[in-house]
Amino acid sequence: MKWSLTIALVATIGVAWAQDPQFSQFYSAPLYMNPGFAGNTIQARGVINYRNQWPAMPGKFVSYAASFDYNIEELNSGLALSFQQDRAGTAALRYSNIALQYSYTLRLSRYLAIKPGISFSYSFRDVNRAELIFGDQLIYDNPTSQSSTRFDYEPVRYPDLGAGSILYSRNWWAGMAFHHINRPNQSLIAQESRLPIRFSVHGGYNVVMKKDVKKKDVSSFTFVAHYKAQGKWDQLDIGAYFKYRIITTGLYYRGLPLVKTNGYKQPNHDALTALIGFEYKDLSFGYSYDLTLSKLITNSGGAHEISIIYEMASDRRKRSRRRSRFFIPCAKF
Repeated sequence: MKWSLTIALVATIGVAWAQDPQFSQFYSAPLYMNPGFAGNTIQARGVINYRNQWPAMPGKFVSYAASFDYNIEELNSGLALSFQQDRAGTAALRYSNIALQYSYTLRLSRYLAIKPGISFSYSFRDVNRAELIFGDQLIYDNPTSQSSTRFDYEPVRYPDLGAGSILYSRNWWAGMAFHHINRPNQSLIAQESRLPIRFSVHGGYNVVMKKDVKKKDVSSFTFVAHYKAQGKWDQLDIGAYFKYRIITTGLYYRGLPLVKTNGYKQPNHDALTALIGFEYKDLSFGYSYDLTLSKLITNSGGAHEISIIYEMASDRRKRSRRRSRFFIPCAKF
């Protein structure tokens, strides 16, 4: 009994396989999904993401991400700097990552291009000892614990490599990405716990319903899909967005209802996600809510997610885009 919580914690932070955090608004966190999205703007873009998963549970998961990318038009290149942090559980297990990403646009024809990208990042992982509760604190109701003095761990730091590529035209795109290619050791207790490679495939198709007299889109449907796998875990997000002028609404499903490939022979139903987004000039704001479909539906509280995107471009760049350049047509949210 005395060591039960400590042993559970060691299994969690030391030797168990980890799963990367995820964002429901995956196209509002493009650099987290694929480094090939670096520079996919007229000139520059800043992005902020926030996710609060299962807020009704004591061990909730809170994720933050921020990025800035720039389109180096003269070199057909994109450059990005991104930061991401994830806090999980009552013990404040924390993962932080800062990444530098580069992409290159290769035109295959007038309306077809490919954007390969690479990512080099540096990660930090630790746990807040002050927020741990040990068995002897529960048994004897002590404010301090003798067990905590026997629990030894060291924060870990490691480089992390990723790569991806996106093939696209004016109305569709398809890409894939690999993260943690070097499989870094993430153990906090001087053992080996290699981070599994995260693999993802994503794509979509944009259907313009109506244009105005200036040939600008008034309304459109965008169908999207995003499959990701890491270790024994995999999932598929599939759905659609509808955009009318400055308002975007969307609905999609997350899970693999007919396939049980997670190694536990359990149904892979996760959530139904609804979102709404607004655009004002160069600023975009999105909010989404995940309605849990798994057995946690009664006590998880779902998940809340917010994204803010600001795009910057000079008048010269905007004119240049109208003349020749086209970009990956994925939705912002």
